[in-house]
Amino acid sequence: MEGNITEGLRYVGAGLATLGMFGAAIGVGNIFASYLDAAMRNPSAAPQQSGNLFLGMALAEALGLFAFVISILILFAA
Repeated sequence: MEGNITEGLRYVGAGLATLGMFGAAIGVGNIFASYLDAAMRNPSAAPQQSGNLFLGMALAEALGLFAFVISILILFAA
């Protein structure tokens, strides 16, 4: 009986850990929306900000990948 409860709680923990991926998706959407808004207001400054755009996207996606790795570790670690 105790093994079943532990296994069930492991699935709950892995599911909660994946919520970080939703946050990363929202963050990337906000980054691109802000970039497009700024590019439409001042098109001459858009090329200078593309490096910041991709850096912010990469950092937000890294947090989503970390959340995924943590959930996999929760599921399959001993």
